[in-house]
Amino acid sequence: MRILALDPSLRATGYAILEGTAEKPAVLASGTIKNPASRPSQDCLLEIHDRLAEIISQHSPTALAIELIIYVQNTRTAVILGAARGAALLAAARGGLTIHEYPPKLVKKSATGKGAAKKEQVAFMTRALFGLRHNPAPDEADALAVGLTHLRRTAFSSRIVPAIS
Repeated sequence: MRILALDPSLRATGYAILEGTAEKPAVLASGTIKNPASRPSQDCLLEIHDRLAEIISQHSPTALAIELIIYVQNTRTAVILGAARGAALLAAARGGLTIHEYPPKLVKKSATGKGAAKKEQVAFMTRALFGLRHNPAPDEADALAVGLTHLRRTAFSSRIVPAIS
C-alpha cells in the first residue's frame, strides 16, 4: 500500500509518501509545501494543488490520508484551513486517490499514545517510529503521523472484517 498523507495549511502543508504496513512503514518522500506570507491566498492554493499533483504523479499513491480541521475560534482561520484542504482534496480526486480523514486527537494518539500531545512530541515519536536521522519539521511530522494512523487503522480493519465474516 502506498499513501499520501497530509497536514494541510495555507502557509505550510506537510506531506509524506508512505509505503508498507503499520508494523514496517517506509518513508519514500516527505516535506513541507511552503508559501510565504507575502503570497496571495489564491496563489498559495494553486501552489498546494500543483505541488501535490506533481507528488501524486511522481509517486503514484492509491490513497490520501488527511487530517480533519481542528476546532478553531477564529472563523477566518477555519475558512483558510478549509480552502487549503480543498486544494489538497481536489489534487487527490484528480489523481484518483481514495480519501481517508482522521481527527487530530486520533492522529496524535496514534503517534504518541496521547491525544493532547504537543508538536515536539509528535516530531520526536515520528523520528523514532520511522527511523529518521533528525526530528522532522512540525508540519512534516504531523503528515507522517497522519500516514501512520492510516496504516494502523487499515491494518486493524483488515483483521476485523474477516473475523466478522
